[in-house]
Amino acid sequence: MSKANTTDVVEEVIVQFNEVLLESIPSAQQDPVLLHQAMHYVLFNGGKRLRPLLVYFTGQIFNTQLQRLHSPACAVELLHAYSLVHDDLPAMDDDDYRRGKLSCHKAFDEATAILVGDALQALAFSLLSATHFSQLSAQKKLDMVYQLSIAVGSQGMVGGQSLDLLSEGKQLSLDKLNKLHHWKTGALIQASVELGIIASDNVNEPEAIRLREFAHCLGLGFQIQDDIKDVVGDINSLGKKPKGDMAKKKATYPAMIGLDQAKDSLIDLQKKAEICLEPFGNSATGLRSLLRSIDVPCF
Repeated sequence: MSKANTTDVVEEVIVQFNEVLLESIPSAQQDPVLLHQAMHYVLFNGGKRLRPLLVYFTGQIFNTQLQRLHSPACAVELLHAYSLVHDDLPAMDDDDYRRGKLSCHKAFDEATAILVGDALQALAFSLLSATHFSQLSAQKKLDMVYQLSIAVGSQGMVGGQSLDLLSEGKQLSLDKLNKLHHWKTGALIQASVELGIIASDNVNEPEAIRLREFAHCLGLGFQIQDDIKDVVGDINSLGKKPKGDMAKKKATYPAMIGLDQAKDSLIDLQKKAEICLEPFGNSATGLRSLLRSIDVPCF
């Protein structure tokens, strides 16, 4: 499959996912109107849909029906959106812009932003457990709820955000930094692949191990790229003010190991992730396209 064709496939899946997501959330005209308008605002503001794509393309390896993948794909995107809304709040990272648009608390207000995050989180687990939304067995749904609840809890995304806030202005060890970013960013990325595995049948353990290692490399690589872009990017490429992490003295890979070594680490993770996908051949084309979208920023 050519790069152009791969791009077309990704865009096609995103279009279909957006339609499913829109049908799965309350209408923006439904009471409480302000809350639902804000939910639509943050869910349809130009995100790359990396996490739902990971669900779909992991399932693609095993010829899993799309209908079985819609609810987990929606759930991971809802949880990701909730995390961004809360991260942008003044009490957290205090960012006024997200993807080139006003953050939720700026476009609406802080109280609404908090409630939007709460509502998105609740809706994610509601969709996963719904009896009418997918063809998944009760056991598979339960396994998914468990995996996601761990990924976004105190030993995952929320714990990573806590460590991130506590690390400002402090010198961390590389192991501590890896844990911080694995929890904050990598846990939900890894869970996205895990949900694709759970939704599929006849996945053997060696295949699952390879996909989990791929997800681990992807999640860490994604964070390193983000750290580098904060240093070398501009407001147009980032969608928010650059050098925000530096201003807050956050623990990042460039700050700890320097830009050159951060770049080398990203390249190394990309290579390891590629190796993990080799046994899957052409069936992993979708996952490869997502891996290659994590480029090495020039500096």
